[in-house]
Amino acid sequence: QVQLGESGGDSVQAGGSLRLSCAASAAGNTYTRLYMAWFRQYPGKEREGVAEIHTDGSTKYSDSVKGRFTISKDNTRNTLYLQMNSLKPEDSALYICAASRLPRTWSEATALNPLTFGYWGQGTQVTVSS
Repeated sequence: QVQLGESGGDSVQAGGSLRLSCAASAAGNTYTRLYMAWFRQYPGKEREGVAEIHTDGSTKYSDSVKGRFTISKDNTRNTLYLQMNSLKPEDSALYICAASRLPRTWSEATALNPLTFGYWGQGTQVTVSS
């Protein structure tokens, strides 16, 4: 089993920065083998992929956040991060981290696809005011 808990959400002004954290616990101390990602969800909408990181450290970002957000994984702390810079009002959403134990590729069918992740946190709210 994998348990995920996000923190770091806050209210900030446009142009500001936030760093989100996702603490993970994985049975058998298998955190290093997890493929992880950040999603966000607007009220009444489906979850959309923001950033994904694989066990080899490779990453992928949605076009809307590329160049502004950075995903990283600290295997010594079992923690996933999302550094968000140059925030915009349209970044306001519930940010949720996700994990998968299954090996992943960067195929279009699976990358940043919420249907392909099996473990989810509860989310942390980010609000950006103009």
